[in-house]
Amino acid sequence: MTGRVPELSLAAHTYGSPKDRAAFSRDLMRGLQAYGFIVLTDHGVPQRVLDDAYRLAEELFALPEATKRASAGGLRGYTPFGTEHAKGVATPDLKEFWQIGREDAKTPGDGTFPANVWPEQPAGFRATFRALYDALDAAGLTLLEALAPELGLPKNHFNAMVRSGNSILRLLHYPPIAGDVEPGAVRAAAHEDINFITLLVAAKGAGLELLDRDGTWLPVETDPKNLIVDSGDMLARLTNDVIPATTHRVVNPAGPNVSRYSMPFFMHPRDDVTLSCLPSCVGDGAKYPEITAGAFLAERLRDIGLAT
Repeated sequence: MTGRVPELSLAAHTYGSPKDRAAFSRDLMRGLQAYGFIVLTDHGVPQRVLDDAYRLAEELFALPEATKRASAGGLRGYTPFGTEHAKGVATPDLKEFWQIGREDAKTPGDGTFPANVWPEQPAGFRATFRALYDALDAAGLTLLEALAPELGLPKNHFNAMVRSGNSILRLLHYPPIAGDVEPGAVRAAAHEDINFITLLVAAKGAGLELLDRDGTWLPVETDPKNLIVDSGDMLARLTNDVIPATTHRVVNPAGPNVSRYSMPFFMHPRDDVTLSCLPSCVGDGAKYPEITAGAFLAERLRDIGLAT
């Protein structure tokens, strides 16, 4: 099956009638099952925040390499170019990034979050990205509330899992492709996301592709004011692949060799949440053994070179 990723308006759920909300939930479920991706409009993230975030991301990654590396903070702050690679792929991705986590002091059952690393420059960075984090967190929670009834769950089923969860906002920079890159190196090799769902601020620059159910690569593009949403491995485990995690990649530019920026928000549950198959999805039996979200995350971070 090839086609176009469905486009849904979150306002239909937030402000719509019961019929509108039921239709949104159904269409969200169908989109994630058919493609693993949807495009989300009317998502409630202020356009001013999106514009400021992209401007500040460009300014951040234009800083000298030594300045950026001084803010390297493991799973927070800066991660240099060529560090991360896709699971099962030895060649590093052609990207650098900055990660921002929840500002809450603690997550129940798991101690303290790593501290965020806030750069002195560019000015306004902390305020803007805290606002963006909070807005994407709220949109993600609304999506999970809309999805829950389609899985035979009360709408607030996911709330306690994610409200204090280890969600991450990642600012990504894919520089122009250098002439001496390793053969076969790409901006982001084929992979699936680790978390429940990802809300991606539509990138400045083409390149995102999903692996369609018929085995072809389908470009995913939309207006910069929209969000792109995809389902990750943790949700696939919960649903026994009723909602699969879809393989996707970012290919090297076919046109002008310029930078690409994107900002995914990886929505995670608390680390102590057990990823066990939902009763409505057991079918002929659970495919995956139970594991906590924290243990699964740690395993996958080792797989992609971000932990030892």
